[in-house]
Amino acid sequence: MRNEELGIRNSKTLKLKAQSSKLKAHANNVALPHTIFSLPFALASSFMATNGKPDFWTVILILVAITSARWAAIAIDNLADLKYDKLQPRLSYRAMVRGEISKGEALIFVTLCMIVLVVAVAQLPPICLKLLPVAAVPFIIYPFTKRFTAWCHLFLGLAIAMAPAGAWVALTEKISLPMIILCVAVALWIGAFDAVYGAQDEKFDKSQRLHSLATKYGAAGALLIARILHVISITCFVIVGLMLGLGKWYFVGVAIAALALVYQHSIVRAGDYREVTQAYFMRNGIVSIAIFIFTWLSYE
Repeated sequence: MRNEELGIRNSKTLKLKAQSSKLKAHANNVALPHTIFSLPFALASSFMATNGKPDFWTVILILVAITSARWAAIAIDNLADLKYDKLQPRLSYRAMVRGEISKGEALIFVTLCMIVLVVAVAQLPPICLKLLPVAAVPFIIYPFTKRFTAWCHLFLGLAIAMAPAGAWVALTEKISLPMIILCVAVALWIGAFDAVYGAQDEKFDKSQRLHSLATKYGAAGALLIARILHVISITCFVIVGLMLGLGKWYFVGVAIAALALVYQHSIVRAGDYREVTQAYFMRNGIVSIAIFIFTWLSYE
């Protein structure tokens, strides 16, 4: 009897471990920590759109919608690029590359995320559901843009920029000029640092006939373009603050974001990517966090 009980307990323990491993694999597959690039801007946009007084439950629905959309987008990207990722040693840690998640499981995950997205958006004002297909286009086509354009990085930026755009429209039910400029700022910020991060793959991308700013203009050219785009991005953040009459704290946040970008560019040189690590990648989140926190403080 004791042996049977031990066997049952061991079986349950193994099942729990398997389920835990699968959850960790899916978290790996959607790069869970990278949520830091979109959610803070959605929150900042929520405060900007409502003069610092966003409705709590609407914001919750916005965050659910954005998170599910982002998870679906990352999973689609990993599915589309799996054959390339398997050839890229730098990406050997990814769950699908390691075989921890099958293509079928990834597709089921994408489907579930899309269902959650639609349900969440359906609870928001009707204009959100009408515009959902438009907002979904960038993150659906981004994985395939590397096949035909060197400016694929900006499609990623546009996909991330749908987070603040969606938040703004959900809370105001309209599209306004400050919202558009904010989205341009976010799109250029993401696109530029993606170009920097992707410069290290110049040789690999050329060997696979994939496109990037580095394959078209060389790594040095890609880094120069990224610096220019980041200057424009910071300028757009400043313009948004001026248009909305935000307080000094907001501009402190923009200054912190600018300094973070200056530092990031200062430690990268064409051909020398020793500093381009996961830590480098995550440090770009300083921009989104600073903009959100100091936007919030500007309304206090």
